[in-house]
Amino acid sequence: MRKIGTIFCCLILVSGCAEHDPILPGERIPIFNTKNIKILNQKIENLPETVDVTTEEDCPYTQDSSNVIRNGDTKIFSGFPTNNAVESAQKPICKSGYVYAGLTTGEVIKIAPKSRKIIWIADVFRTSNMTGGASIVDIVAPLIVQDGYVYAGGLGDAFCKINAASGEKKWCTEISTALPFIVMGNAVFVTGTDNSLYAVRTSDGAIYWKTAIKEQNKPTYEKKVITVGNEKINAETGEKLSK
Repeated sequence: MRKIGTIFCCLILVSGCAEHDPILPGERIPIFNTKNIKILNQKIENLPETVDVTTEEDCPYTQDSSNVIRNGDTKIFSGFPTNNAVESAQKPICKSGYVYAGLTTGEVIKIAPKSRKIIWIADVFRTSNMTGGASIVDIVAPLIVQDGYVYAGGLGDAFCKINAASGEKKWCTEISTALPFIVMGNAVFVTGTDNSLYAVRTSDGAIYWKTAIKEQNKPTYEKKVITVGNEKINAETGEKLSK
């Protein structure tokens, strides 16, 4: 598990970044307002046998825990640093000439790297994580940009599908995650920080099924079976195949 290195919680600074941030100019995308996870307890139909591996674009950009993104020694973005951060190997994603990144301040940004213009900023955390005293909202799970949408999950109780062109939220659901997830057509498989594996419906963010797991690990998929650590789970139903 990643260790949280905290000098002190700087809630005021982090929450100041959630509304109108002069450091991150541009239109703010409002966070979601759903109150509960909707679990369907429903079988997933038409799952493929294997993951469709999409060729990733070469992305020479790097980012650090202070939310600075660079191309070599050249800064293309300087975000809002936080005094607490979760150790991660997060790095930007490149798609069709743009750079997408998840920040320790709980935001996803889209940048035009040549002009260094911020195209949009989307908040990926619940309001209660700011007002209720929880200041860890880092986005450490790798982003996935696929079929015109950005899938992003963070530690601020939010997993979201965002329109890649406009930054508008398609949906968000109340799941915290720090690990890579799998997008498979009509479903996303997410390991939650609550030691649960979620199958999320891509169309609206509803939960097909939720299954308890022993440990938080990156999920893998093969022949409609998800493996999380030593546990194997039926991807269609969430039923445990091994203990």
